Parts: sequence; structure tokens; C-alpha cells
Amino acid sequence: MTRLKNKYGWLWCALILMMPVMDGCKVKRPKEILSETQMEKLLYDYHIAKAMGEDLPYDENYKRQFYLNYVFQKHGTTEEVFDSSMVWYTRHTDVFVKVYGKVNKLLKNQQEDVDRLIALHDRKPQKSVSGDSVDVWAERRVYALTGYPLNNKITFSLPSDENFKKQDSLSWEVRYHFFRSKPVDSTAITVMSMQIVYNNDSVVSAIKKVSASGKEYIGLKSDSLDIKEIRGFIYSPKRDTLGKGLLLLDSIVLMRYHANDTIPGIEIDKEKLKEEEKPAISSQPVQPEKEKPEEQNQRRIERPRPSATKTDSKKDEK
Repeated sequence: MTRLKNKYGWLWCALILMMPVMDGCKVKRPKEILSETQMEKLLYDYHIAKAMGEDLPYDENYKRQFYLNYVFQKHGTTEEVFDSSMVWYTRHTDVFVKVYGKVNKLLKNQQEDVDRLIALHDRKPQKSVSGDSVDVWAERRVYALTGYPLNNKITFSLPSDENFKKQDSLSWEVRYHFFRSKPVDSTAITVMSMQIVYNNDSVVSAIKKVSASGKEYIGLKSDSLDIKEIRGFIYSPKRDTLGKGLLLLDSIVLMRYHANDTIPGIEIDKEKLKEEEKPAISSQPVQPEKEKPEEQNQRRIERPRPSATKTDSKKDEK
């Protein structure tokens, strides 16, 4: 026991002796330099003010300095103290990286909040859900169209994001309920359409006419180009002059399916198809086809005979 006590006693003495050395390794910040917490808060507001100033029009560039002065005034410091603090922190990169890591985290959280508010205002998702088979519909699930000019169509525009891939397949499905008192006229039929817009502004589209209640869908498969957005509409003009032409739309779904071209079975089948398409090569020599007797007689008949004038000329020469 005494040996253990002596052993741990020596360890405690060694730790006590090393503490001043460890404290001496820490970076000592001068008093006139802003602390890490102060720099973190100031840099956060500083970057926001800089971003706001960059969005100003040309004739209002003078306001940029006003934004920065407000930040310094808010944190009770001056631009000179901030500049000298930045010089000190850039010389101590380990501390500077630690401070900027927290600032970037705050700015990222702020950006996510802004994106969420914009998405709520525009009724569009911030980002679609990842996955091979996902419903990306972001609008209402139920609509009632009366056919009047202010209520005779629905439209949507879905911007793509990193979850949209090349060669994706899209299926827009809607259930229709027609409430009408007489058969539909061909000039007042409901039209459903969907388009895929690529980054080069080229468009691939599909259109469908709907005249009866039930589920209808439109399917599109994208090309090897990058998708810019998905657009679509349903147009239903007035069908009944008595005002009984209500159309109810519900169970709206827009499914996105990722293409999977790396399935081994598909690749094997493709190779088999290529082999089957090749012409069969026989090892035996190719024999000429025998002519029929009728063809031989025809050739004999068509063979030209020597002319009489040539024979007469030869006799004269003799």
C-alpha cells in the first residue's frame, strides 16, 4: 500500500509541475484584441451586412459602409479594433479556424431558415426527398374547378434539385370526378398536360384528353440531359350553361423513378440480343443454286444469233 501511495504521489507531483508548462503553451490574447465570442458574433453580422451591401444597386453603393458601421456600433467596437483583431487571428490559424467554424454553422442555419420561408411563400419544397421511387408533388391534393375563367385550370412548376437524375421517369396521376347533367361536348373537353424542361431550355411534353371520371395519368421519361423543372396543367372549360359542370380533382400524385441501367440481368440480355442479331456463318462451302429447266430454255431463246450480213460479206471476200 505504501508503495502504491508513493507511486501515485509521484504522479500527482509530476502533473502539478507540468501545469505551468501546459498553460504556457496556450495562446495569450492581448487585451485590445476581441475575444473569440466577440469575434464570432461580430463576424456573423459582418458577413450579413456585406451580403446585403453587394445586393444594392449601383447608385446606392454608398450605403455599404453604413451597414458595416452599424455592425461595429452594435457590438461596441470600431473598424480599427476589428482590423487589428483580424490580423492577430490570422496569425493564430488554429484559433481562427475554430472561430470561423462556429460562424459558418450560424450562417448555414440562417440560410436554411431563409430557404424554408421562401419555400412556404412560393408553396414549393426546399428539396425533394431522395430515393428511387418518390412522390414529389408539392401542391394541394384536392381541387374543384367550375369551368369559369377564374377557376378553370390548375398549373404547377416544380424546380429540380440534386435528387433529380438523368433518365428519370415521371408519372403524374389524378383522379377525376365529373358532375354534369348532360354528355360532354367535344369543344369543352378537359385537357391534361405535363412537360420536362431541360437546362438548355428544350422541352419534352405529353398531353391527354379526359372525358370520363376515374384515374388518369401522364408518363414521361427524361433524356440524358439535366432537368431544369417539371411543369404541367389541367384545363377544364365550362361544360354546362346551367352551372352544373363541377369537376373535382383529388388523389394527385407525381411520382419520380430513377433509372437503373446497372442491373446484371439486363446487360446479359443485351449481349444475347447482340449475338442473336449477328448473321449465322456456316462452315460448309456455299454451293450455287441449280437453275430450273424453264430458266435454261429462256436463256437459250434470248441468246443472240449471228447476223446474215456478216456471213454474206465473208463469202464475197472469198
